[in-house]
Amino acid sequence: MRTSRPARAGQYTALLAYLVFLAFPFLWLVSTAFKPPRELGSLHPTWIPKDPTLANFRQAFDEQPLLHAALNSLLAALGAAVVAVLIATPMAYVVARRRTRLAKAVTGWVVVSQAFPFVLLIIPLFLVLKNLGLINSVPGLVLVYVVWALPFALWMLAGYVRAVPPELEEAAAVDGAGRVRTLVSVTAPLLAPGIVATGLFAFITAWNEFFFALVLLKTPEKQTLPVVLTHFIGAEGVADLGPLAAAAFLATLPSLAVFAIIQRRITGGMLTGAVKS
Repeated sequence: MRTSRPARAGQYTALLAYLVFLAFPFLWLVSTAFKPPRELGSLHPTWIPKDPTLANFRQAFDEQPLLHAALNSLLAALGAAVVAVLIATPMAYVVARRRTRLAKAVTGWVVVSQAFPFVLLIIPLFLVLKNLGLINSVPGLVLVYVVWALPFALWMLAGYVRAVPPELEEAAAVDGAGRVRTLVSVTAPLLAPGIVATGLFAFITAWNEFFFALVLLKTPEKQTLPVVLTHFIGAEGVADLGPLAAAAFLATLPSLAVFAIIQRRITGGMLTGAVKS
């Protein structure tokens, strides 16, 4: 069935309006980051700065330890991504290949766990980390991020495993390979795109996370980049708008770059999980 021209025009108009709606906050952030103070306080703001400046970026780096906070965020995000993938890969293999009640229960629990609000999880997580001596530490934050990212990583990788023909694993079994050898030598190489996409997704979510880092990290030298950004807001709630916009712009670039790389792979993983051979 062909779509009429007016219908197509309406669809493209709606899509363009949606893209503008999504892009507006980021474009305004970029514009604010390069505006001098007199333009930030203007009653008639403009999209393009009339006198662009880098003073906001210099002030942001002078006022807050952005590089050290970015390093903490990088360590936490990389650690969470690597550990989540290492745990989720064999779990996804079992869930996808074992059609048992336990596997179905695990899948159902993955879906249900995503409905829990963070505020219900923070107290049990805080107590567990306190008993382990991991409060106010990057390894403790990594552990929390792994718990947070693991359900989605498991669900996503299970879709990739289901797309791998079982005949390849049966052929490996005929040749004498065990389950572990089959997973490592046969299935894992075919899962490489899914593993990369899942790891990068876990990296993005950990890089942008704010709530857990705010509660669990107390000393300034341990805080991550999203938490440090709140320091540009004064005690009375008045924001130092220029430096805040500059720091937020720099903090957004890594996650935008990573998401631009993996967005097709994420979509492919979701579609793969919905298709049965």
